[in-house]
Order: sequence, then C-alpha cells, then structure tokens
Amino acid sequence: MKRRDFLKSTTALAASTMVTAPAIWSAAKAQSRAETILVVSESGPNNVDIHGVGTNVPGYEVAWNCYDRLISHEMKTLPNGTQYYERDKFKPELAEDMNPGDMSVTFKLRKDATFQDGTPVKAQDVKWSLDRAVSVGGFPTFQMGAGSMEKPEQFVVVDDHTIRVDYLRKDRLTIPDLAVIVPCVMNSGLVKKNATEKDPWGLEYTKQNVSGSGAYRVVSWTPGTEVTLERNDNWKLGPLPKTKRIVWRMVPSAGNRRALLERGDADISYELPNKDFVELKEQGKLNVVSTPFSNGITYLGMNVTKAPFDNPKVRQAVAYAVPYQKIVDAVLYGLASPMFGAPAGKATDVAWPQPTKYNTDIAKAKALMAEAGYPNGFETTLSFDLGFGTVNEPLAVLIQESLGQIGIKTTINKVPGANFRTELNKKVMPLYINVFSGWLDYPEYFFIWCYHGKNSVFNTMSYQSKEMDAMIDAAGAAASAGDTANYEKNVKGFVDLAFTDMPRIPIFQPYSNVAMQKNVSGYQYWFHRRLDYRALVKA
Repeated sequence: MKRRDFLKSTTALAASTMVTAPAIWSAAKAQSRAETILVVSESGPNNVDIHGVGTNVPGYEVAWNCYDRLISHEMKTLPNGTQYYERDKFKPELAEDMNPGDMSVTFKLRKDATFQDGTPVKAQDVKWSLDRAVSVGGFPTFQMGAGSMEKPEQFVVVDDHTIRVDYLRKDRLTIPDLAVIVPCVMNSGLVKKNATEKDPWGLEYTKQNVSGSGAYRVVSWTPGTEVTLERNDNWKLGPLPKTKRIVWRMVPSAGNRRALLERGDADISYELPNKDFVELKEQGKLNVVSTPFSNGITYLGMNVTKAPFDNPKVRQAVAYAVPYQKIVDAVLYGLASPMFGAPAGKATDVAWPQPTKYNTDIAKAKALMAEAGYPNGFETTLSFDLGFGTVNEPLAVLIQESLGQIGIKTTINKVPGANFRTELNKKVMPLYINVFSGWLDYPEYFFIWCYHGKNSVFNTMSYQSKEMDAMIDAAGAAASAGDTANYEKNVKGFVDLAFTDMPRIPIFQPYSNVAMQKNVSGYQYWFHRRLDYRALVKA
C-alpha cells in the first residue's frame, strides 16, 4: 500500500506595560538572525522526553519536533486561513505504508530513515519504543491504553523494516493514538547504552538528551532560560524545513515578551495576556491567530475524596459562585468560548466540550452551602500553574473574590510550572485551576482521561462512579462497533452525570493565541497546541 492507498485507508479508519525589553540580536549576528526564528514564552520544558515523569506541556514541543512517529495527520485550511490538523486523515511519517487487517495493522518502514547520530531506524527500535511507552507507567502508559495498546506482546517485529501492532480489541482510537506524541520512536541502542539496572528504560538519560530521528535536534538547553534547536539536515521524512535554527527563550515578563515582538526582535509568542493579543490584532503590525482548543476546557477542579468537596452540594454551590462572564470579559477579553449558561430547557448534545446550565447565582450558592452544612463557609487553598500565570493568576483572583461572597475563604497557591504536573498527580490539592485538552477529539476520549475511575493521571479529582465508568466504556465500544444509537445515548448520559456530580467545573474553552511577525508563515494548529517548527517559514 503506497502513499495514495495509505491515505485512503487511514481516512476510512477513523507594550501597554511600557517595559523596556532586553536586546537580543546584534548587527554581527544578522546573517544568523535571518536563518533563525526566535520564540519567546512564559515557561519552558522541564524534560525533553515525553515518557518522562512529570514532563510538562512545553516539554511536548521539544518531543514533537525532535522525534518521529509511524504516522501523522494531514492538514486542512480553515475559513480564516489557519492550517489545522485533520482528525481522521493520516499520512506516513516513519511508515511508508500501512496495511490494516481485522485484528492488527502492519507498517512498512522507510529504509532511508536514520536517527540523528546516523543509525538506521529499524523495526526493533519501533518495538522497543512502543514497549517502553506501555511499560513506564503514568501518563504515557495510560495514553497508549486509551487506544487499547497495553502489552509489549502487541508489538511484533516481522523483519527489520516491518512492524505489526496486534489489537487486544477493536477500538477506533488505536490508529489515531499512534499519531500522538507518546508513540515516538527512539534510538533504542543509544538509550540502552545509557540505561541502568535501576533505570532500565534510560529515563534519566533521555530527560536531557534527545535520541530521535526528528527534523530538529537540541544543541543547547538551559532549563528555565533557553532552548536552542537546529535543523537535522539528514531528515528525509518530508520537505526539509526552511528554518535552520529555533531559539526558544523563556521571558517571564509578559510586558517584555510583547515589547520584543513589537520591536521586531522576537518572531513568535503564544503566551501573552489576552488583552495584548486583542490590542496587537487591532494594531495590525503582527499576525495574530486565535483557535479554540480542540476537545479542551479550563476548569475548576475539586478533590472529591475529602471534606468539604466530598459533598456534591458544596461542589454545586461553588459552580454557582464562579464569576463566569467576568472571567470571559476581564481576563480573556472575549478570546474564549463560554462553557456555562446553556438554556435550562436545552437538550444535552452528543459533543464535547459543551456548556453547562450553570450561571453565576450567589443566592443559590449560599442556599446550597447552608444545605450542605456550611452556612458560614470554610477555608481552603486555590492552586494554579504559575507557568501559565498570565491567565491563571487573574482568573484565581476573580474566583477567590467570588467564593468569598459565599463564605469560602481561599489562600492562593502559585505552583511553579516545572512542578505543577507532579503536584497535581499527588491529588492533595483541594481546589485548583487547570486546563485539559484531549489529543484525540472524541467525547469518550476526554472522559476516559478525566472522569473514568481507572485513570490515575488526569482524573485529578479522584472521582469514582461505576455508572460513569460503564457509560464511558459503553460509548467507546459502541463507537468501535458503529452503533450510533448506543453511542449517542451513552455520551449524553456521561455528560449529564458529570454536570450533576460536578467534580470539576467547566469555565471556558480556551483559545490558542499566537502572535507572529508578518514575515513568518506556516503556523499550524495541532491537537497538542505547541509549535511545529517543520512548517514555519521566515521570509
């Protein structure tokens, strides 16, 4: 099956602040500048291995650009001109063709693909990498399990350039799950040389060293300060990227990031206050692209295993106390889709995300607090990821003020971005702001991650409901069997239950906002919301 048939088969399968920014470029570096794209952001990676413990979202960006996968997504153009990934259409990456069977899929590897040290990519490397993903535990293992890839025995080397993935069960998420960041292919020989008895998968080595075949390689990394990546000129899996070098600089001050953009020193930034994005777009000197997160919401989560948030009426009271519209107006400046205020009589959609029927109603919130046995309120801690503080901090302040009106006194806890994922997974924070965007854009996929009782990663509320689990499982089975009626019934059921039990409160669907110089093109929106350097072009 060559490229044309491959595509056919896979498609069928599924400076208002006036801050003076520091200078970055000197005249002596003009030639280098012309070949370089400078990205400025609030935070950076804490780990360059997607399989690593506690790897943060910026770490995904390095992994995406430095490693390859068997397959990837095709792109489409939205009405506003934005390039956007095709959810159900795939293209070859390390695999030059794909042959799906009834209970397996076989991939034929390109024979000219090499790792960045020149070692040929072989099926044995693919198997070792997939074995690693399903075995290291935590997020990568659960991600693979979401596509019913759970055991090393499922990955079979047929010959040096052929790998087969055997299905445990028919699951429409299996093929899409092979196109996300986690099933990346590593240079198994290199990693094994740097593994130890206590660390058989070489996680300490790959935390700081890339062992991939991707289009870019890390040449320097100072955590919290800067990452420099250079093009891998031996990359053969697509057109050689036009940009030779990416300098990704962490600039904590939003005012400095904006000033660097406006002065022309920086090329791209995707972490500014929404007010800045609105103003920059109105000024017209930069290109500003805003795209809703696919399958994503920003929410207020609660630890439902401990008082007072083990009481559903307390959780509902909090849901009525959130200052939704004020958040959309004052923090987001309209760059978000409301996840609240659905008409009372509106039927539940077979879709995610969708708005709840909650609105801000302080009187109703107070009544529920009294019914729950907390007429005078209580004290708690409200935590957020400081790595995305430009939105999270004002959001936390508004929630703190509003909860105070119903007697809930909150102390704000600012968690450094490098530590937030680890702290979140400890499941000890009573109340927290977070964002989750499911890489596979299906309702049941989001709920597998966030509401299913078996999930120890992103079910950060420790929510347990046998009824919820049964409906999520039934929806997945119905989708894979093509049973539309049962699928719709169960999706509506688990959404309704989530909005009744309310272990997490949807607030808004965020937008991915990116500002770039007029001479930069090729921006693509991906499910992981990070930059794909391979497509970026600087005129």
